[in-house]
Amino acid sequence: MRLSNPLFGAIETTEPVIVDLIESKAMQRLKGIDQSGYAKPFFDVTYNRFDHSVGVYWLLHLYKASLEEQIAGLIHDVSHSAFSHTIDYIFDEGSHEQHTYQDDIFSEFVKKTEIPSILKKHGLDVDYVLDDSNFTLEEKELPDLCADRIDYALRGAIHYGQINKAGVDQVLSKLKENGKDWYFVDQESATAFAQLFNTMNSKYYADFKSGLMFQTISDCMRYSLKKGYITKEDLYQTDDFVISKLRLHKDDAQLNIHLDRMFNKIKAVNDSKNYDVKVVCKSRIVDPLFMRDKKLVRLSDADSNWAKLVAKELKPKEYFIRFER
Repeated sequence: MRLSNPLFGAIETTEPVIVDLIESKAMQRLKGIDQSGYAKPFFDVTYNRFDHSVGVYWLLHLYKASLEEQIAGLIHDVSHSAFSHTIDYIFDEGSHEQHTYQDDIFSEFVKKTEIPSILKKHGLDVDYVLDDSNFTLEEKELPDLCADRIDYALRGAIHYGQINKAGVDQVLSKLKENGKDWYFVDQESATAFAQLFNTMNSKYYADFKSGLMFQTISDCMRYSLKKGYITKEDLYQTDDFVISKLRLHKDDAQLNIHLDRMFNKIKAVNDSKNYDVKVVCKSRIVDPLFMRDKKLVRLSDADSNWAKLVAKELKPKEYFIRFER
C-alpha cells in the first residue's frame, strides 16, 4: 500500500494488519472529519483526521515502536465524531476545557467497529491494543511529548505556513526516543519545537477564532438535534453528511442563522463587557525533555521562563463572543 501524506510524503507499507486497518470503514470515515472542527471558514486551511492518524502511525514506525504501538497510533482517533472536538461542546457530558469525550468513549466505540475482528485475524490482543497506558510513545498527558502531539503540531505548522518541509526534517533529525519517552538531543532543539508548538496553540488551537468555531458549530448541532434534523448517530458519519442533512431544512430561519455563524458569515468580536455567550477553549503547551550530560532534563527545569509559560498556557482560555447581527 502506498499513501501520499502531506507531512511525510510517500508512505509505503506491506504490513498486512496495517493495510487491513487503513482500508477499514472506521479508518476511511476519518477522511471526512476535519482535524480542528470545521476550520476552513475561520482559518482558510484544513486537513483531516485520516492523514493525521496515518502520520502518527508512520512516526511510530519510523522510530521502530512495536507493531502494537504503531496500531494504537493508527486507530487512536477512530472514535472522533463529525467536527472533531466540537462534540465536547455539544453534549453535557463532554469537556469544554480538556476535550476528553472522544477518549472517554474510545474503547467502547472501537469494539463496535470491524477493528477488533481485524486485530484478532492477525493474532493480536484487542484489549491490549486499545489500552493507551501500554504505549507511552503514542500517548501521554500534556505537557509531555507523544507521537500524537508531535504529528499534529508539525502537520498543522506545515498547513499554516509556520514551518517548511526542511524545518520538519530538522525537527525529526533532533528528535529521539528511548522506548518510553521522546526527547531532543539538546536544549536548543527542544526550545525550538516548544516555541513552535506554542505558536500553534496561541494562533490556532486556542485563539478566539477556535473558540468561535467551537461555539457556532455546537450551537448549530444542538439546535438541529433538538429539532430532529439530525440524530446523535448522524454525528458519527462525516462533516459533509451532517451538513447535507441540515441543508434540507433551508426554510428554517433560525437554522440559517446558525449555519451562517458556523460558516463565519456573521462578524463576531471578543468583548468581555458586552457579549452573547462565553466559550472556554482547551489550551495546550509542551515541556519537552532533552539530553544534557547524558541525562534527560525537562525544558522547564532548565528555563524558568518556560516553566512560567507552561503553568500559564495549560489553563483554558476564555472568550466572550458578541455577534454583530
